[in-house]
Amino acid sequence: MKEKSKKYMNSYLAGFLLGLTLLAAFFFTGRGLGASGAPKSVIVAAVDLVAHEHAKSSPFYSKYIEKEEPPIKAWLVLEVLGVLMGGLISGALAGRLNLKIEHSPKISSKTRLVFALLGGILFGAGAQLGRGCTSGAALSGMAVLSTAGFVTMLAIFGTGYVLAFFVKKLWI
Repeated sequence: MKEKSKKYMNSYLAGFLLGLTLLAAFFFTGRGLGASGAPKSVIVAAVDLVAHEHAKSSPFYSKYIEKEEPPIKAWLVLEVLGVLMGGLISGALAGRLNLKIEHSPKISSKTRLVFALLGGILFGAGAQLGRGCTSGAALSGMAVLSTAGFVTMLAIFGTGYVLAFFVKKLWI
């Protein structure tokens, strides 16, 4: 049984379109792209909903809930919802929308999910410590020629390159 080859967008075209998207974000919103602030806004809104008095008296939560606009309506939350919907639509149009967990034959689906979750948690924690995610700190930072954006991008991809040697059996 021959496996059907997957069709993906040309990487150069995808990079060009990402650049146009970043340019449009700067033009229309006055800010670049980013996603790491969205989970924080959702958490602040959830805590405010469940324990309003605690959120109001907390130095951390209060600075977000005292704004005119609720945290759940923050620009980043809407951006991330748009990215999720765009990914869903793209996957459906390309015929790649399924619940199959792709992984190396050397590991189980459960192991792949555990490592994906662990990687996501570590990347999210790093984004909070680094005050931004790949798209916010690195991509948008590089677009405005920020030294920190270039350093962040080098650190992210350099670390990924070094760690890939140790975790390659999860994919190969």
